[in-house]
Amino acid sequence: MPIGVAKVFAWLVLYMLLALLPMTIAMLGERPAPRALLVEIGAMLGLLGLGVLAMQLVITGRHPWFAGGVGQDNLLQFHLSTGVFGWLLVLAHPVLLMAGDSDFLAWLDPREGLLRAATMAGLLAAITLLLVTSLWRVQLGLQYETWRAVHAAMALLVVAGGLAHALIGAHHTQGLPRQLALVLVVVVPLGLLVETRLLRPRRLRQRPWQVAEVEPRRADAIRLVLTADGHDGMPFRPGQHAWLTLGKTPFSLQQHPFSMSCSNRHPHRLEFTIKQLGDFTATLPDTPAGTRAWLEGPYGIFAREPGVERRAVFIAGGIGITPILSMLHSTREHGARPPMWLIYACNDESEIIMREALERLAGQLRLQLVIVLIDPPERWQGEQGYVDDALLARTLPADAEDIDYYICGPDPMMDQAERAIRKRGAALRRLYSERFHLV
Repeated sequence: MPIGVAKVFAWLVLYMLLALLPMTIAMLGERPAPRALLVEIGAMLGLLGLGVLAMQLVITGRHPWFAGGVGQDNLLQFHLSTGVFGWLLVLAHPVLLMAGDSDFLAWLDPREGLLRAATMAGLLAAITLLLVTSLWRVQLGLQYETWRAVHAAMALLVVAGGLAHALIGAHHTQGLPRQLALVLVVVVPLGLLVETRLLRPRRLRQRPWQVAEVEPRRADAIRLVLTADGHDGMPFRPGQHAWLTLGKTPFSLQQHPFSMSCSNRHPHRLEFTIKQLGDFTATLPDTPAGTRAWLEGPYGIFAREPGVERRAVFIAGGIGITPILSMLHSTREHGARPPMWLIYACNDESEIIMREALERLAGQLRLQLVIVLIDPPERWQGEQGYVDDALLARTLPADAEDIDYYICGPDPMMDQAERAIRKRGAALRRLYSERFHLV
């Protein structure tokens, strides 16, 4: 998705300043006598690692005031990359200390200091578990809810343990003012974790929702309709998503993001089109009407204002059609009539989610609908193959400054479509995309 260069630069500068705070605090005031170069580098990398890991709690908290306009998909990818970087910093910290001074080997000996050795071993084990379960969750067969619980517990342990380790080390953190400043810097992200997991669900209890309809659709999709129970609903921009929890209480590990697929004209009645992919989504068809539900949101910057008259090209694959459905429904209900093109890529005819709704919208809007199948039946008269340069040349108008491009779907399709659109001359600022992955 296009993001202003100045905004990205300002956000990255802010992130780096916050991540560097533990190291900055350690270097302020009266300095201890210098040690071997590798030892000092190792100590500083450890403090930097603490800052990076503490910032992980801020990045994933879905705070509207943090990195506004950057997008949850970008934040998740950044979170994953900085998580690996943090792990490398934590690993390099003891290696360099011991390489610079063999006396630090005693830190691993519980006989020399049980708390110190246990903290160090536990911290390394916890952050490694965090990294492994995040990178290979699917391969390890971890259900999302299980992983989410492990992830939260390990994150709390890693950051709190890292703070304890820094205070126990004491060489660069000695003195009450410095120690209080370091505690404050790390406790704030820990407090934000508590806000995300405890205080926010408590606030959601004041705005319950109710399941109104659960309707099976083609391609193992479910149409889920929620109605606001005693409040005015959730205003949103077409294309945004919300985190859904079903059950009597919002205090649940079962919380999943889904894009609204309806118009934004009726915020008290929201519709989701959800693909059954296993785990939580497989249970949706059995959800009875009247079930209590909770929504946290809206989130996301993959959105289109419904009243704009700029021309638009939408390219979707599979369940990636859902946010685009919301944009189309909202455009119709707001009375806008810009020329639009929708290329919808699916594996075969049975995978065309919400086909009837798309055909109706094509008749109600100035919308040219192009469905392309990778494996079409013999009777198929439409496009077939992949979303490539040739397909775009056959189906789309020449690129122009008044055309915006919206892409959502599987990564391979998005990669190919983005390359093809850029070849046509589209500027990055007119290219909107969303890659939403739960790490």
